[in-house]
Amino acid sequence: MKMDIHEQMKSIESRYREIEDKLIDPAISLRPDLIRDLGREQAELRETVETWRRYKKVEDDLNDAREIRAGEDKELAGLAEEESLALEQERDQLEARLREMLLPRDPLSKKNAIMEIRAGTGGEEASLFARDLFGMYHRFAAARGWRVEVLNHNVTGRGGFKEIIAQVAGKGVYGILRHESGVHRVQRVPVTESQGRIHTSTVTVAVLPEAEDVEIEINIERDLKVDVFRSQGPGGQGVNTTDSAVRITHIPTGIAVTCQDERSQHKNKARAIKILKAKLLDQEQKRQKEEIAGLRRSQVGTGERAEKVRTYNFPQNRVTDHRINLTLHKLDRVLMGELDEIISILAAREAEEGLNSMPPEKEDK
Repeated sequence: MKMDIHEQMKSIESRYREIEDKLIDPAISLRPDLIRDLGREQAELRETVETWRRYKKVEDDLNDAREIRAGEDKELAGLAEEESLALEQERDQLEARLREMLLPRDPLSKKNAIMEIRAGTGGEEASLFARDLFGMYHRFAAARGWRVEVLNHNVTGRGGFKEIIAQVAGKGVYGILRHESGVHRVQRVPVTESQGRIHTSTVTVAVLPEAEDVEIEINIERDLKVDVFRSQGPGGQGVNTTDSAVRITHIPTGIAVTCQDERSQHKNKARAIKILKAKLLDQEQKRQKEEIAGLRRSQVGTGERAEKVRTYNFPQNRVTDHRINLTLHKLDRVLMGELDEIISILAAREAEEGLNSMPPEKEDK
């Protein structure tokens, strides 16, 4: 671990101990506002400090194992060798997690997210891969204790998803998942392929911060056009006999959202408004970012990236993230939800780019 990270963690742990001492100080009990602020800061630091302390414990155990490996007892040395491999893997994972925790936080990073997954080019195969991606993200979310609620989905005859929209709720969801936005490409032999040829298909993923009522104001009477119609299932079959599906169009922007998963028109309308607010918030955020990016391009030029962000190659069990030139030969594990390694590197790169895009400080005259 680099010394600058080591020093940052020592400073954070020192502050955590300082807060612990203050909270047991009898004089503090007379200031409930200070107790509230200290408690909030302590809660924000707790996971980082606990991860740091676990990292130090693993480092100590690893040093002990190395001493045993260097000893004369061959049997113990063999056991220590196996233990060292496991400890080194855990140490690397903890270090990656600490780097992620130390990154500057976007104000939106703590929010829940609305995730939209849509089949792109490739027909039925793209829809089946959209289902696979949703399963990957669902498992990743479950491992972190997040809650996933499907807001709307459109199923194909073979069980794939033409599109699926879900709310992901939990600690720091948007800050972690936002790097997944973009075009995801899959290379594999489709179940519909009789000649065994590899096909290439695409799926688009969009991750939006969930908007709160105080952030996005909508005049329901003036700004929204609401249409109701009968919900449709696979093959055009009506899933119920009432006009419960809802399509809401935001007149000022033309953004339209459809929800039909619920049998209640009111529930579908509420879900559609939730998705619409997330889209409007995302649009406003993009507008603000484009203003900043435009200023930066005028100063340092531009460098556009390819549209696709990641490729999943099944024959080679390979996943490649093109933004960071990272290739891993464990596609099977990534699809089981093991995304931490990729996401932590993406987050680190984003932080580095953010620092590089900052204007240089003016020298004092």
